Amino acid sequence: MMDTLYSVAFWQALGAIIWVNLLLSGDNAVVIALAARSLPAHQQKLAVFWGSAAAIIMRVILTVFAVALLQLPWLKLVGGVLLLWIGVKLIVPEEGEENIQSSDNLFQAVKTILIADLVMSLDNVIAVAAAAEQGPPEAKTALLIIGLALSIPIVIFGSTLMLKVMGRFPIIITLGAALLGWIAGDIMVTDPAIVGWVKANAAWLHEWKVAPVAGAVLVVAVGKFIAARHRSEDKAEPVVDLAAGGRAEDGGGPR
Repeated sequence: MMDTLYSVAFWQALGAIIWVNLLLSGDNAVVIALAARSLPAHQQKLAVFWGSAAAIIMRVILTVFAVALLQLPWLKLVGGVLLLWIGVKLIVPEEGEENIQSSDNLFQAVKTILIADLVMSLDNVIAVAAAAEQGPPEAKTALLIIGLALSIPIVIFGSTLMLKVMGRFPIIITLGAALLGWIAGDIMVTDPAIVGWVKANAAWLHEWKVAPVAGAVLVVAVGKFIAARHRSEDKAEPVVDLAAGGRAEDGGGPR
């Protein structure tokens, strides 16, 4: 085990786990804040603590199961495709705020946090499980435990700060999305269903890192394309002139 701790692959995988947790926990921080916003001040910290603690425990259990499932044929391919889409969604701007109901009851607020985090943490679970695949096989469970344990203060205290940093330096989001694409490309060519064919006919996909690079480029390219489409559609939306009886103005043409 000590030899594993000194390996480059172990620390690369651990860094990837922490990085994807940083990037993908921002929305969870928003959900926590929204769910607890109606509580008295002295209960808000309790809601954040207990809601986050329960959500993290649930996430650890789900991630361990995800790692086990990724050993089955075809599931790495499915997980890789999902990871590519998660990376694309990271680049594409969200439409509107999360529809999270606040509550003035501590238990209800914690329950809301837990349920919302369960739905929103599927991307975290897939990303962390895939990142653990990058490390030494004998250290996967240890990587999950250490990586997720280190992510606890990130989820509870650091996500809001990370949101501000990503807002100021959008390149961080793009680099994170590219990392998810890299991981997706890497795990897809190691799926048990096709790994034999890859080794016999296209070993360069894995050995020369062609698949990871292609995954990273694909995520960034598709994400930027969809984001640009959204921006152009937003600019093309007609403006409603309330003073003119709700008539839509499109910037020109006959009235």
